[in-house]
Amino acid sequence: MLDVRRLRLLRELARRGTIAAVAEALSFSPSAVSQQLGVLEREAGLPLLERTGRRVRLTAAGQNLVRHAEAVLERLEQADADLAEARGGLAGALRIGAFPTATRAIVPAALVALARRHPGLEPMVCETDPAAVAHALRAGDLDVALVHSYDFVPAEREPGLTTEPLYGEAMYLAEPAGGVPGADRADGAHGADADRPAVGDLPQPPAAPDQGAVLRAHARSPWIIATPGTLCHTMTVRACQAAGFTPRVRHQVDEFATVLALVAAGQGVAVVPQLGVAGPADPAVHLTRLVMQRRTGLAFRSGAGTHPAVAAFGAALRAAVPPDLAGSRAEA
Repeated sequence: MLDVRRLRLLRELARRGTIAAVAEALSFSPSAVSQQLGVLEREAGLPLLERTGRRVRLTAAGQNLVRHAEAVLERLEQADADLAEARGGLAGALRIGAFPTATRAIVPAALVALARRHPGLEPMVCETDPAAVAHALRAGDLDVALVHSYDFVPAEREPGLTTEPLYGEAMYLAEPAGGVPGADRADGAHGADADRPAVGDLPQPPAAPDQGAVLRAHARSPWIIATPGTLCHTMTVRACQAAGFTPRVRHQVDEFATVLALVAAGQGVAVVPQLGVAGPADPAVHLTRLVMQRRTGLAFRSGAGTHPAVAAFGAALRAAVPPDLAGSRAEA
């Protein structure tokens, strides 16, 4: 009989590529992971792994077993959900992953509603970059998480996970009202005209927006982008490259409030989402609405969608989404 815990290790190895990575993610020693996978091979009765240097590659039989493991683990999540429903009354910890802008703007209201309806439930929020959510969910470090994707960085399907769409956000180019000091502006660059809106006045898109032209106007300006490895970093780089240039990066900052403060100080330009520019208007920053969007979804392990705690948090979260965001729903 195949052991479910060992199947989970094999599934993680298929996603992470090395035994060391699996061990670190699941808080095992590498030798313990190797030993358990060896036992699984003996249970299976044929080789499941092939070593290629430091990495381990699954054989055809191993890959096929991973597909079965995904189905088995999903059924176990469904069984856990059914048992939780039968017990009645939500209680215990619910580990929630969320990125900063959603944590600030949407999650608190959802937690208030959740506490009112299910006082025995203990939500525990951990700020998590969407790029790290899949591994955290599969490893069991999170039960549910908010994730986002961009037009230039579409969400990849993650085996073993399900994502439900929540809302979409507009994206904006933020630039200093007085221009970027010392920047060699591209031909056709637009200046900070008096009729251009400041932060907090969120402009509507023009009738025929030319996103490429808006971005190309800053082909020689310094840029403020997120740190490498984040979806926000990739989004800005790809959007600029689609406009015909690679951004000249001056600062790498993840928090959008800090990004806008640097823009106001004349340190460069940046692309920011709608929730990132919420707050009092800053006359030192002007915004131009772009065509692209950021889309946010709720992710959880496949089969866990009917778990009462996950479903309750999802319902509270949807009720907390501001109307101006709910109106731009799209597939996450």
